[in-house]
Amino acid sequence: MLVAPARVPAIRRLAATLYGYAFLTDLVLLYPLYVLLFAGTGLSVGQISSLFVLWAVAGIVLEVPSGVWADAVSRRLLLCLAPLLAAGGFALWVLLPSYPAFAVGFLLWGAGGALRSGALEALVFTELERLGAADRYARLIGRTRTAEVLGAVGSGVLAGPVFALGGYLAVGAASVTTCLLAAAVAARFPEHRPPAAAPVTGAVPGGPVPSAAPVGPWAGDQPGEGPGDDEPGRLGSLRLGLGEVRADRRVRAAVLLVAAVTAIWGGLDEYTGLLAADTGTAEVGVPLLLLLVWAGMTVGGLLAPLGERLSHRGYAGLLVFAAGATAAGALLRHPAGFLLLAAAFAAFQLATVLADVRLQARIAGSARATVTSLAGLATDLTIVAFYGGYGLLAGAVGNPAAFAVAVLPYLLVALWLLTGRA
Repeated sequence: MLVAPARVPAIRRLAATLYGYAFLTDLVLLYPLYVLLFAGTGLSVGQISSLFVLWAVAGIVLEVPSGVWADAVSRRLLLCLAPLLAAGGFALWVLLPSYPAFAVGFLLWGAGGALRSGALEALVFTELERLGAADRYARLIGRTRTAEVLGAVGSGVLAGPVFALGGYLAVGAASVTTCLLAAAVAARFPEHRPPAAAPVTGAVPGGPVPSAAPVGPWAGDQPGEGPGDDEPGRLGSLRLGLGEVRADRRVRAAVLLVAAVTAIWGGLDEYTGLLAADTGTAEVGVPLLLLLVWAGMTVGGLLAPLGERLSHRGYAGLLVFAAGATAAGALLRHPAGFLLLAAAFAAFQLATVLADVRLQARIAGSARATVTSLAGLATDLTIVAFYGGYGLLAGAVGNPAAFAVAVLPYLLVALWLLTGRA
């Protein structure tokens, strides 16, 4: 798709704002240290686990309402508020270190994540579509995921020296500062809201409608017909979003694909440190192995433009490769296995970006953030179920075998893709 030269600066501004926001959102120096802060305050492992549950529940409860709010009010507003809520939580942690403060902080952090989820993707796709550059969505979102990984890497590099200089107060102050900077950057996002989708007389529910250009790794896909509901406000946005998912089988399949692709490897990412320790690597060497995984995720995000060329069969093959490399790398029980894990996580990151691209390309109505949040809700629920199942499995057979078993569902997802029903 050709983009008018006059619109190129607008696209560059959107991209720069997006990358800066993503980087700052994950440049939180408390990331590598907050578990140590909790333990140092006297919390047991059970209490710390309960905090993680609160974090997840906050995201699940607020995921869809935040998407509806973004569609009804302002996506940019939610992107500004999200890091401010996180900043409030981090401040509580270091100023009043106690279980109640940690719990409230996790609730605020989870709420901030829910505000950001859905609103970000919807705003970016809508602005690119307005500029006639919807085909650049995969490139921008892929690089955004890379910026997030680089932010997390930066927090790991800086946390130690800052902690040495000023302890948890200094680390907390730095974390709050980056959140405030992220909110300031979010205020620079452009936002032009499309009118609500109008009904199309005689349209077949779930049938295709004309589109300016196919977007995503499946070039034959066209957005489905959105529900014809122009009711204003949050209730109208919710009805639009739910109606589109219910009426269009292809949108519904795309929502499920996002959850199926994202949840398992996203959950496994939390256990890579334990897997690294199981290889016999000393504690000081574990971060180096994790850097390999992060490097793989970075490469996966950058490969998004190439990944758009994949057919259904190619995408299914990508998932099979990622699952096989994960299982082989884990079962090797050697640091060299993390090279395979890095390749697997690169493939998983790419597959996640492409699943999001596919979803955005199929949404036709104006409740884009609501539909995207429904995909986020499905992902969060799947991850919570995964955590419970993985804990039982790893306790019985160990982390390496649990990694290998956990990726088996990807073979079913690949088969689903090959049937053409996705």
